[in-house]
Amino acid sequence: MQVQSPEQTVPDEGLVRAIGLGSAILLVVGSVIGSGIFLTTGGMAALIPSASLLLAAWTLGGILAIAGGLTYAEMGAMFPRSGGVYVFLREAYGGLPAFLYGWSSLLVVISGSMAAVAAGFAEYLSYFVPAFSTSNIVVALPVPWGTFSISAGQFVAAASLAVLGAVNYVGVRSGNMLNVVLTAAKVAGLLAIPLMALAAGTVRPALTPVVPADVVRPVASFGIAMIAVLWTYESWYYVTYAAGEIRDPQRNVPRALVIGVLVLIATYLAVNLAYLHALTIDEMKGVTRIAEKAASTLMGSAGAALVAATVVISTFGCNAAGLLGGSRVLFAMASDGVFLPAASRVHPRYRTPHVAVAALTGWSIVLALSGTYEQLFTYVMFSSILFSVAAGAALFSLRRTHPDQPRPYRAWGYPIVPAVFVLGSAAFVLNTLVERPVESIAGLGLLVLGLPVYWYSQPGIC
Repeated sequence: MQVQSPEQTVPDEGLVRAIGLGSAILLVVGSVIGSGIFLTTGGMAALIPSASLLLAAWTLGGILAIAGGLTYAEMGAMFPRSGGVYVFLREAYGGLPAFLYGWSSLLVVISGSMAAVAAGFAEYLSYFVPAFSTSNIVVALPVPWGTFSISAGQFVAAASLAVLGAVNYVGVRSGNMLNVVLTAAKVAGLLAIPLMALAAGTVRPALTPVVPADVVRPVASFGIAMIAVLWTYESWYYVTYAAGEIRDPQRNVPRALVIGVLVLIATYLAVNLAYLHALTIDEMKGVTRIAEKAASTLMGSAGAALVAATVVISTFGCNAAGLLGGSRVLFAMASDGVFLPAASRVHPRYRTPHVAVAALTGWSIVLALSGTYEQLFTYVMFSSILFSVAAGAALFSLRRTHPDQPRPYRAWGYPIVPAVFVLGSAAFVLNTLVERPVESIAGLGLLVLGLPVYWYSQPGIC
């Protein structure tokens, strides 16, 4: 990494810079590892039933993530304040694109992801307490379109979000420490799966390059499988949201991005190799709880229990990191005057953006109880990847429009590495539009809903 001085002046937002380099790296890792790595490989195997193609997909996803990390690192060092991608887009393109990014993130991407991950937390917790299952309906109310029901699992999911909201409300140190402990625990539990495979592997996978003959559209199938990979790597950039609370952000944000993504790549490849040593491709096809099946094959019921406990910790920890980072987007938007002004307040005692924390927690709980988050999250997939293209391209724009802006870190491999990130993300935007047109158009529709809110918030209009 190329770090240069002198350091630029870091703006004082009234927040406490309590997050060091190690914690920032764990924030990258903790915000990414949720339930995806435990669930997605089985569905991918149904699309691309080849060990070599599966590993290629996970490797390609990691390459795009590291290219994105190197790209975002320069902008994170240029603008070391809360908001991350929102700030990059605002500086490169102006207020409207930045607002639409924040709008979609807060309405669905961050809040919907937290609600979905919380549901995963409840479902795996029900492995130990069956009454907590999402299939255990405890409230059923008649509504004009049928019956509105809430399960015990949804209440557990909402309760987990409330606990995390309370922890983050009272201090960034407590929220950061919780993330550190949970991330360390879940990485240790996740890496136990490869260790099981080394000790009791039952399959010798065919790792030679193979494109199955029965896959009618291999390129399109690979692209659809990559969507799952990209979502499993999603959120590596959350550390930029909390740049206003990271010590020496010009140096630590770039380092955390690069080191954190490298840890993720190594972890994901090791776990997928373990799956391939535990199960044949045919045994993997379409299996949702792939990690549990692999661990059961390797170590019996003890292995399944270990995986269930790891997923409980993993999902809870993922939301701890998501809430810490996501609330800072709302804080940044409110500070710019394009969202609820109260969300820009900093608690006089705890020095946290307490209103932003409470607002994001509350909306995530609503989504968790409504049961609509999964559909919303699917719809926003297209627009989320679209914003990745825009954020990556922002670096090229900022190099041209802000040539004299201090750059404590300059993106390694510029312009090739940022171009790989932008073009790779753009390819998946196009593939998603072709293969999932309904969801893509719906995602754009959610963005359009933000336009009247933005215009209403402008001075002189209201």
